Amino acid sequence: MARSFNLSDLFEAVAEAVPERSALVCGDQRATFRQLEQRANQLAHYLAGQGIGAGQHVGLHLYNCNEYLEAMLACFKLRAVPININYRYVDEELLYIYDNADLVACVYHREFTPAIAAVLPQVPQLQTLVCVDDDSGAEIAALPATLYERALEGQRSDSDFPPRSGEDLFILYTGGTTGSPKGVMWPHRNVFYAAMGGGGWFHPDGAITEPEEIASRVGDFPIVGMALAPLMHGACWWYACIQLLAGNSVVLNPNHSLDGEQVWDIVEREKVNSLTIVGDAMAVPLLDALAANPGRWDLSSIFSIGSGGAVFSHSKQAAFREYFPDVFITNSFGSSESGNMGFDSGQKKGEGGLGNVAPSEYMSVLSEAPPHRHVAPGENGIFARSGYIPVGYYGDPQKTAETFVDVDGTPWLLTGDAARLEEDGSISVFGRGSNCINSGGEKIFPEEVEQALKAHPDVFDCLVVATPDERFGSRVAAVVACREGVQLSLASLHSVAREHIAGYKLPRELHLVAEVPRAPSGKPAYPRALAIALAGNHRSD
Repeated sequence: MARSFNLSDLFEAVAEAVPERSALVCGDQRATFRQLEQRANQLAHYLAGQGIGAGQHVGLHLYNCNEYLEAMLACFKLRAVPININYRYVDEELLYIYDNADLVACVYHREFTPAIAAVLPQVPQLQTLVCVDDDSGAEIAALPATLYERALEGQRSDSDFPPRSGEDLFILYTGGTTGSPKGVMWPHRNVFYAAMGGGGWFHPDGAITEPEEIASRVGDFPIVGMALAPLMHGACWWYACIQLLAGNSVVLNPNHSLDGEQVWDIVEREKVNSLTIVGDAMAVPLLDALAANPGRWDLSSIFSIGSGGAVFSHSKQAAFREYFPDVFITNSFGSSESGNMGFDSGQKKGEGGLGNVAPSEYMSVLSEAPPHRHVAPGENGIFARSGYIPVGYYGDPQKTAETFVDVDGTPWLLTGDAARLEEDGSISVFGRGSNCINSGGEKIFPEEVEQALKAHPDVFDCLVVATPDERFGSRVAAVVACREGVQLSLASLHSVAREHIAGYKLPRELHLVAEVPRAPSGKPAYPRALAIALAGNHRSD
C-alpha cells in the first residue's frame, strides 16, 4: 500500500513494525502500538458513521489521556481536522473557540459537560458529541452525547479508509497569550518536518525522504519519553508524535496540575529516559521536589531533559545539572507557527538574550518593517523561517498576510521574536517583539529580565511587563511570586539581577503575588500580569 506524509499513514507503518511494543502510558491507562491503532480505527469508523469526513473539524476538549491521541489519529485517518481546546476556557472563551474553529464534533471529558452545555445552543453546527467518562460525577444527560467506549463497541478495528494526503491539514490553536487564540493551519507534511524532525530525531541517517522509510527509523531499543505539558499544548502534542513515529513510548502526566513529587514518582516507576518541560514554570516545582527529598528517587534512567515553548533560564538549567551532571540538557526555540527553530548552543549566554541557535538555510533574521529583507551580520530584526511552514491562520486572512511574507520570491514566516544575526551566521534570540518595552528609547525584552530575576534564590516565578512612565514613556514592572516564608524587596532583586543585565533593564516596580498568571501549558499570561501591575494592589517597592 502506498503511503503519504499524512501522520496516520506514518503511524500505521510504525504500528505494523512494532505492534506489541508499549506506545502510550497515562496513569493506569496503557496501550501497545497495536491497541492504539485498533482503537483509533474504531473511533474513526464511528465518526465516519456520523458523517464526519475530510476537512471537518473535531474538538478535543480533554485532559491528558489515551483517548486524546486515539481521537487525534482517528481524525487523521478520516482526513478530518482535530482542534485542541483549552480545558480552562469558560463561557465566552469557550464559545469563541467552538465558533471560530467551526466544530462539527467534539470529544470531551465528562467533567466539561456543564461548560459545553452552556455554549452548545450558540454553535448549531456542532452535532456529534462523544463523552470520555471520568469520576467527576457531571450529569451526562445534559448533552446529547455518546459515551466513548460505547461509540467504539461493534466498530471495525482495521484501517480501510480512503487514501490520505500529506497536504491534509492539522490546525493548532495558539494559547492566546497576547490576543484571541488563532488556528495555525499546518499541512501534515510540513509539521512532520518542521516540528518532528522528519522522523530522524533518533536515527543517524536523519530525516526520511519518502513516507515508506518511516519504519526504518524505528530503533531496537525504545526510548521512554515523558512530556509534562497538557496535550492541548503544541509542544506536548509534537513530542508525543515524535516518540510514536520513532516506535518509542510516550508517558503522559495524568494529573491535572504539576506536582513535582508526583512527576518524579512516575519517572522512577516508568523508568523514563527523556523528560520534556515548558520552561521555568515546570522546572521550579521539579527542582523544589528534588531539594526537599534528597535521595528519594532512583532517576538513573534519565539521559535527557529538554525545554521548549517558554523561558528556560540559565539558573534553572544549572540547577538541573547539579542533580543530573551527565544528562543532556537542551533549550529549544519555537512556536505554534514555526515548529522547532533550533537549540541554544549555550556558548553565547554572556552576550544577552535568551540563547543562540546555529545557522540554517531555513532560518534567517528579517528586517522589522516591510518591505522585508534579510539583515546584515550584526543587525537586529525578526526571527524568521522558510521551507516547511504553515499555510496561514484559519479564517484570518489579515493576520496571515502580516505573518507570512514573501522575500525574494520565497515565503517566510515571521515568528515575532526579536533576534540578531551574528557575524558567524548564528542567530541570537531576545524574545517576543510584541512584548518589548521601550523605556526612554531603550528596547528591553521581558524574557531577558525575567531570566535575570529568576537567578534570585527567593524568586519562585515572575513575569515582566511595561507600565506607564511620565518621563520615559514606559517602565519595567515585575510581577513576582516569592518562595514560601520570604519577603522580597526591590533592592534585593536589583542586587542579584544587576549581575546579569544592565541597569536600565532593572524593574522599577515590584508587585508581589501568590501566583504568577500562566496558561495551563506554563506559558506566560502577559495581559493578566499587566492588569495586576496597573491595578497596583500588590505593589511592594
